[in-house]
Amino acid sequence: GGLHHAKKAEASGFCYINDCVLAILELLKKHERVLYIDIDIHHGDGVEEAFYSTNRVMTVSFHKFGEYFPGTGDVLDIGYADGKNYAINFPLNDGMDDEAYESVFKPVLSKVMEHFAPGAIVLQCGADSLSGDRLGCFNLSVKGHADCVAFMRSYNIPMLVLGGGGYTLRNVPRCWTYETAVVVGEGVKDDLPFNDYYDYFGPDYSLHLPVSNMENLNSKEYLNRTKTQLIEILREVEPVPGTQIQTGQVESQLNPRGFGMEVDEPSKDEGGNAKSDNPDERSDDRMDGRKEHSAELLS
Repeated sequence: GGLHHAKKAEASGFCYINDCVLAILELLKKHERVLYIDIDIHHGDGVEEAFYSTNRVMTVSFHKFGEYFPGTGDVLDIGYADGKNYAINFPLNDGMDDEAYESVFKPVLSKVMEHFAPGAIVLQCGADSLSGDRLGCFNLSVKGHADCVAFMRSYNIPMLVLGGGGYTLRNVPRCWTYETAVVVGEGVKDDLPFNDYYDYFGPDYSLHLPVSNMENLNSKEYLNRTKTQLIEILREVEPVPGTQIQTGQVESQLNPRGFGMEVDEPSKDEGGNAKSDNPDERSDDRMDGRKEHSAELLS
């Protein structure tokens, strides 16, 4: 999961279906407000675009910016219409390390939780922000990456944790194994148990790896300035967003001002149900002649 680049009408950046957006739409059927957080090294452009003009979803992305895919996510991109101030972007430079990341992630998310007060959280944990990623240029350790998960878990709010990018084969399973342990609140040993893929993790065969000595190009002045700018934006967030969003739930009346989403209904030719209110019953009017078998939907 965590395919955050896909758009409604096109694939993008190794992503062909945006499961983040689909998950948020489902959560909106039960929760008034949903928070999306993205710690992948790439900007979560597909998710931001989907909810750019609604105030029921806030998107927060920490990402490499400047001559880097997808090229979006400027600090000044804050949303539109009812969604103004509900898109939060923290553009970063090469070499972001654990200490620097924590210094911006926790203060910004603390203010987000204070002002937005979501009913549910979707956290995208792309592992390409780890040190040594083949496509990335940050310098986070597995623990530093997972500290973001632990911090959001501490709020004790329903949270969906997704994967994302990650292009160094031996590091991605390390990261998501440790973060799974963090999510479920279980300790995990640093020494890896023997398994069919044991040789991939040599020569140290451990869960945690040292980071590189690359230079952090994010100065404290830049990080503090951007952090302050985003906190000022968050001060403009209304305490209780009221605009609703169409989720596809038939019995709801969720039609926001400035945001609409079409709900595709299958035609009879595609197997749509033209004669019954039962959504599991196949129409007998299909042009391909296929009929519903009496035991077809039994489990």
